[in-house]
Amino acid sequence: MIRPDAVLTFWFSEHGQSDWFGGGPAFDALIAEKFGEAHAGIARGEAWQWRQTADGRLAEIIVLDQFSRQLFRNDPRAYAQDPMALTLAQEMVAQGLDRALPDERRMFVYLPYMHSESLAIHDEALRLYTALGNPDTLDYERKHQAAIARFGRYPFRNAPLGRTSTPEEEAYMAENAGRGF
Repeated sequence: MIRPDAVLTFWFSEHGQSDWFGGGPAFDALIAEKFGEAHAGIARGEAWQWRQTADGRLAEIIVLDQFSRQLFRNDPRAYAQDPMALTLAQEMVAQGLDRALPDERRMFVYLPYMHSESLAIHDEALRLYTALGNPDTLDYERKHQAAIARFGRYPFRNAPLGRTSTPEEEAYMAENAGRGF
C-alpha cells in the first residue's frame, strides 16, 4: 500500500489546478500508472489507518473522489466511491480536522459535498464553501447546487450512469457543454 504523503505530494506539489480540473487522457493515464492498484485497495477500505491524521484522511478522500473521476472518466465507476468520500469528509468536518488543513487542501475535503446529488448535502456545502472564503469555489458550489435544485441530479452524469435525459436536461447540457454538472 502506498503512503498518504505520496498522494498529497503528487496532487499538491507535482500537479495543480490545470491538471486537477482540466485533466485529460495523459493525466488520467499517469494516475492509472501511479495509483491504479492503490485506488482499488483504498476503494476496498484498506487505507483505514490513514484516517488517524488529517493529511491521511485528505489523501483517502482525494483518491476516492478525484482519482476515481480520472481513472474511470465517462464510466459509472467514476462516481462509485462518492458515498465513501462524502462519509469521510463529513466525519472530518464533524471532528474539526478540516480546519487543520490549509485552504487549498481543505477545498478537496469539501468536494465530495459538491459532488453529491442531494440538495440537503449542498446546503452544508454552501456553508463550508462560504466559511472557506474563496469566491471562485463558492460560485462553483452555487452553480452545482442550482443544477441539483433544478434537476435533482447532475445531467452530465446521465449517460455514464445509464440514465435517460429529459428534454430540459438535454437543452441544459447543450448550453453548458464542458461544465460537467
